[in-house]
This record gives sequence, C-alpha cells and structure tokens, in this order.
Amino acid sequence: MTESPWPADALARDLRRLGLRSGDTVMVHASMRAIGAVAGGADGVIDALDDVLGASGTSVMNLGAVEGEPFDRLRTPADPDVGVLAEVFRQRAGTVVSDHPDARFGARGAAAEHLTDDVPWNDYFGPGSSLERLVSLDARVLRLGSDLDTVTMIHLAEYRADVTDKRRVRRRHRVVGPDGATCERDVECLDDSEGIVDHPGEDYFATIMRAYLSTDRVRVGRVGAARSELFAARDLVEFATAWMNEHLGGR
Repeated sequence: MTESPWPADALARDLRRLGLRSGDTVMVHASMRAIGAVAGGADGVIDALDDVLGASGTSVMNLGAVEGEPFDRLRTPADPDVGVLAEVFRQRAGTVVSDHPDARFGARGAAAEHLTDDVPWNDYFGPGSSLERLVSLDARVLRLGSDLDTVTMIHLAEYRADVTDKRRVRRRHRVVGPDGATCERDVECLDDSEGIVDHPGEDYFATIMRAYLSTDRVRVGRVGAARSELFAARDLVEFATAWMNEHLGGR
C-alpha cells in the first residue's frame, strides 16, 4: 500500500517541533528520498520552510554548479550531487544566488542579499564568505536525512583550524562576466575536494559530524520520514575547529 504524500503543513509542524522558529536564519541540507513523498515534491518542502521562517527568516542552500559549461550564476543548474531540492530552490521565485562557480549559495528571505552579495572569489569558504556571514547572524543548520559528509559549514572550520601545511589548490573556470562575455578565471583556495591534509579512513567531515551529533548540543526529530537535526552553525564550527586542531596535525 502506497503511503499518502506528506503535505507541506505537516512538514511545517515537524519543523516547528524540531525547534525551527519564525525569524531564524538556517542553512538546509536535505535528502528528498529520506523525507519521503511530499505533496508538491521539492516545492512542498520549500513551502514548509517559508511558512515556518516567515518574512523575517532566511533559508540558505549550497547550490554549486554543473561542470563542463561556462558558469552563469543565474542559468547554470545546481550540482546534481547536492540533490534535487537545491535545483528547485535555485529556480524558485524569490531565491537570490551568489556569483561563484565553486561556492554558489541560494538564499530566500530577509538576509538573502547580505548572504550572497559580493562574495570572495579566492578562499570562498573563509573570511568574508557566505559561511562566515551565516555564523555572524547566529544561523542554524538543518539536516533533513542528508549524508554526514555534506555539511558545508565545516569548510569554514578548515580556514580557522591551526593546522600545519594546509593543502591549497588552483582551478580555472570559464565564466560569464557582467557584460555577457565568457572569460577564464583562476580560483585559489584550500582544497575542499580532497581535504586540507591527508586523513586515514572515512572523510573527516563525516567523522566530525558523527562526533558532534553524539553530543547534547543537537535537537533531533523527524521531518516527514527523515531523521533530522537542528543545531547552531557557530557551535558546529567551533567544535570542528577544535577537532581539526587535535586530529589533523595542529601546531
């Protein structure tokens, strides 16, 4: 027997029960498969978030970008690896996006422009980044059944950690400039693909998240069918920074 789809108002009730409130700024990581069938699909999830956060709140998602074409912040689809919800979020009326092929975020709500305007080109997850701005706004992170290694906020900890010989990379992108012409631009940053240093075993993002979720600093519940967690972005960054200092060869 097929279960009825979750209506948006039921998801909104679940989000409130988890602790999300009107006026919150929240970065969302979600698995539609984990949440289950939703009336309206991904749009139903966005409806629920908009309902709970209200006009004074803000939702944010990591969008990234598909590879292999000139990057256009308004037209390039989201990276498929971040999930179908991100692409629907990107296209939703009222969503604004940042202009970066490696760190494109979408945001909706009161702080959307602040979080996406004039982002750093190099070291785009570090000082002045959308991630640092989220921390400065006392944002929260909402995980809706997403994988442990997908919490983008931990990249900010990589910049703050006092770790020796952090690995850096340089990439070249074809991008569409303000005048509509395509050009090539180099990006320099800490290595956010293979990690800032080698670490045995699983991705250290997953290890950090598993350790963090075992503390009493996280609210846990169900949103739809998904095990979900809500926690403070600043607290996670501080926890992850301390973990890296201890386990990744601190000075």
